[in-house]
Amino acid sequence: MILIALAASFSGCRKWKGQHSDVYNYTPPAANPISDKAPLSCGGGSTVVAVKGTMLTGKTYNVNDGCDIVINATDTLLMQPGVTLNMGARSSLIVLGTLVSNGSKDQPNRITAPNLVKKDAPGAVTIAQDSAYAGHWKGIIGGPNCNLMVLRWTHVEYAGFTEGTTTANLASAGSGNQYSILFANYKGNFIMEDSWLYGGVDDPIRISAGKVAFFRNTFEKNGIHGGDCVNVKGGTTGTMAYNLFIGTATNGQKASNKGQATGAPQTNIVMYNNTFISGGYRQVQSGRGGCINYEEGAAGMYYNNVAVNCKFGYRVVGSPIADIAHMSYGNNFQYADSLVVANQFYPTGYITQPQPTDIPSITTSAKYLPATYKPGDIYDGTDVVQKNNPMFVNFPLPTSGHALADYAAVYTYNFHIQANSPLIGKGNTTIKPLIVVPIDPIYGLSEATQPGADLGCYQLNGVGNKH
Repeated sequence: MILIALAASFSGCRKWKGQHSDVYNYTPPAANPISDKAPLSCGGGSTVVAVKGTMLTGKTYNVNDGCDIVINATDTLLMQPGVTLNMGARSSLIVLGTLVSNGSKDQPNRITAPNLVKKDAPGAVTIAQDSAYAGHWKGIIGGPNCNLMVLRWTHVEYAGFTEGTTTANLASAGSGNQYSILFANYKGNFIMEDSWLYGGVDDPIRISAGKVAFFRNTFEKNGIHGGDCVNVKGGTTGTMAYNLFIGTATNGQKASNKGQATGAPQTNIVMYNNTFISGGYRQVQSGRGGCINYEEGAAGMYYNNVAVNCKFGYRVVGSPIADIAHMSYGNNFQYADSLVVANQFYPTGYITQPQPTDIPSITTSAKYLPATYKPGDIYDGTDVVQKNNPMFVNFPLPTSGHALADYAAVYTYNFHIQANSPLIGKGNTTIKPLIVVPIDPIYGLSEATQPGADLGCYQLNGVGNKH
């Protein structure tokens, strides 16, 4: 009760500013400090060990190979800033209660695999050789009663090993899943802000149901031959904003109402000011992969997004159809180095409606989309190839010499925009986020950054993604 009161009083004194900054210096007292002197081990033949309490600033904790550590339904695990949690091979973190990884900009947390080295130079290694897709440990698995999961300034890396029977039984998850993060409680809250998700095998994040907030995160090289970075299903509501996606197997953000449970709300997701780079090239199924996808009864809106060299453009699916009566979108940007990509700005066979606020503009590129164009038609994008360069501070356009799927954001690139970028001033600032999670500096979302005047996740004035 003391911790809740302190957090509430601090949140109440917060002066909201025009841009996101790492202003939270308060850290709750360490209840039940966890020792880092010995590994978190599943002894006596068991593959499961319970964990609760506080992992302390600057400490490194190790989980033994094959061990599933579990936060029980009435327990909380709080990770102070600067914690490293090394996950052993085939291990997992199962959340039946509350997980708060409270990293900071200066002291980010890491939930990772020890001794793996990133190989991010484009063309340096094959997919089979790339540690990003190793699936070293199973992932963070939120059970159907998980109340709260918060990842703040936290790196999650190298997950995606197949969940076994024990993991599936504990978390009510399918034993064949290879998700880096799973959340499955439509009454619970999943919050991810200012964090990183690197690598993975299938969907990096699968939300079977839940109240969500994804703000200002970076997703790199996610999925081997398939998987949507943030894949939400029936009963999921919330906002995805100012996220950067690069080198993803399939879509960056996907919304579907498939599997809506009794009592759960309809899927309704607001997406704005996200940036998608070189997405969709490892997806082996035809017609999939790129940036944003709405399908099967999902409602929501998407505005102010940027897609550069994504295999397919923004998709509104007609079968099974999205809830187009409760959808809106516009002010979205696309760039293509090649005609193959430009020809799929409005993907063939889908029902995405071109908007006059889009870039390239349908009102000024008559040859690109003639007056007779109908959603889903084949068209000729010749006159928009290599037009409207987004003018990133440092990213090679046009690309050459290697596969687009090879990119990772950490390889010296800088996706901030220059002062002469065509993205500046083209955003819709009248739309509103859908905030369904608690606003709190520790036990909730620290800041819901409002829609920006510039397109994409980086704003010229410094607002938005901080990576």
